Amino acid sequence: MASDTTSTLNYYLPPSDGSRIYHNINADSVTGKLIRNWVEDQHDMHIEDVRGKEGLYKLDNAGFQYGREAAKHTSFLNDSEIEREYYPESIDLIKRVTGASNIVIFDHTIRRRRPGEPADSPHRRQPVAIVHVDQTTKSSIARVHRHLPPTEAPSLLRKRFQIINLWRPISHAAVDWPLALCDFRSVDVKNDLLPVALIYPDREGETFGIKYNPNHRWKYMTAMIPEEFVLIKCFDSVQDGSVARLAPHTGFQDPNTPAGTPLRESIELRALVFYD
Repeated sequence: MASDTTSTLNYYLPPSDGSRIYHNINADSVTGKLIRNWVEDQHDMHIEDVRGKEGLYKLDNAGFQYGREAAKHTSFLNDSEIEREYYPESIDLIKRVTGASNIVIFDHTIRRRRPGEPADSPHRRQPVAIVHVDQTTKSSIARVHRHLPPTEAPSLLRKRFQIINLWRPISHAAVDWPLALCDFRSVDVKNDLLPVALIYPDREGETFGIKYNPNHRWKYMTAMIPEEFVLIKCFDSVQDGSVARLAPHTGFQDPNTPAGTPLRESIELRALVFYD
């Protein structure tokens, strides 16, 4: 039985003066709060449970794709072990699903929800409760230059490439704070995508914050288990309207979550995906 739900999702409200949106990753030393020039714009949104019909949603139509395949690596406690064991099997998985010729995983994030702690400190990451896309076109191209040799990047950029995240629960089912994905076909790319500068001490990145649109169609798959995964498209160099370019996403608090449910734990890998 479908478990559609309604939850308050946090969108971005840009500065009224039209200035560039920024988010300084360094917290204010006095208040401990992150320095930013935007505010959260909360809206109650219907989120459809697609379990049983998840096969309708593909990377090229919706911007995300569910699958089922148990990971051989299951401990997810040591970064070097994750890179040595989980990265290669994940590269193989993404290649098989997408048909890509070359995959470069450039980072991963483990998230474990801890109520009462800072929302997203660098070493204790929690579910992200803001509607976003991890990369813009500008930052996607910069990623290729950053993670690949200068002798290889130009030729790779002449062909189709994507940035795709591989997300799965770890330890137990993700009933607490599941992941919601917005069907790309309901996104207005001209008006909904807000470039957000991420200011680090040594560099600057850029993501898309998402502006509220009542037409957004939100999906999730209820009680995803560690043997299940979802691929999330964050960028596609094909931008002629023939395929989905991206999928906005966010963690959300499902009001129907039973008391005592184990707190969400998950891992996401971020991969550069190249095609011949």
